[in-house]
Amino acid sequence: MLRTKPDRIVTAIGGHGIAAVYEGASAGQTVLVRAELDGLPIAEISDVPYRSTVPGKGHLCGHDGHMAILLAVAKALGAKRPATGRVVLMFQPAEENGAGAAAVLADPKFDALKPDLSLSLHNFPGIPLGHVLLNEGPVNCASRGMKITLDGKTSHASQPEEGVAPTFAMASLLGALTDLGNNGPLTPDYSLVTVTHARLGEPAFGISPGQAEIWATLRTLTDEAMQGLVARAEELAHRYARAGGLNVSIGYEDVFRQCFNSTEVVQVLRRALDEEGISHEAGSDHLPMKGSEDFGLFRTVAPSAMFFLGAGEDHPRLHNPDYDFPEDLLGIGARVFLRAIRNVLG
Repeated sequence: MLRTKPDRIVTAIGGHGIAAVYEGASAGQTVLVRAELDGLPIAEISDVPYRSTVPGKGHLCGHDGHMAILLAVAKALGAKRPATGRVVLMFQPAEENGAGAAAVLADPKFDALKPDLSLSLHNFPGIPLGHVLLNEGPVNCASRGMKITLDGKTSHASQPEEGVAPTFAMASLLGALTDLGNNGPLTPDYSLVTVTHARLGEPAFGISPGQAEIWATLRTLTDEAMQGLVARAEELAHRYARAGGLNVSIGYEDVFRQCFNSTEVVQVLRRALDEEGISHEAGSDHLPMKGSEDFGLFRTVAPSAMFFLGAGEDHPRLHNPDYDFPEDLLGIGARVFLRAIRNVLG
């Protein structure tokens, strides 16, 4: 894949991740550019010749396009190294469940790759092809999946009084959790709780249930607001469990931090966009967006920013079964990254 003569290739970083390192002639800053590796458990209905060959799975968020952009950057860097510093091209696994960035940053191999600034992009259906959205500050919400398990005791359906059923606690929690969110404007106090799955007992008529499970996605604009929302949701779960004489356990999956664009890195990207003659917009109503993106975790290591590259106003939306990454974006994305790298490192 990387036949571009990098100075170093780091494999199996954060699981299945790959990093290609290109060294400059003299010391300087480290610029990290990140793309995602993963696909989705969605059947692709495209008839393009490069459609997924794995039944029920496809690159329907454009991560294949993001990787292709990074490979174009790799080809250019292989032909001409930066004058100073180094570039780390990070092919990161597992963005879709929020685990990938955390795994990469926790990997001891990342210590030798730590950047001074990090860049990324994501394609964006719904805006003109090739047009860029680039805001300072928050651009993606924090979110996490919450699993609540209520444990009581089964009994015969004819004698529910002999058991401890979680039925009423579950019913109360479904509404109470949803009511925690305001789903209002994307201001610092924004919150949303979406119940995504619920299960009560077993599919049988002779058993009064002894267990229930609720899955809910918690969403806020900021990491600080997420801490408060988690505390309120957990308090509700414990309160209704106590009232029903139930045991409760709580777990979390798909944890995403807020994605926040640092001012100094946004300035680097804006200069690159201007010099490449690519139309871009600040303060867009499309940003911040409610969806999450685990690139936000790279901000805990160094200033970072992500720009959003228009895939077309009428283009199929992300995660649609007929989505396909527009090839016209490959050159645009690579040019922006390369110009930003050259401006920082020479």
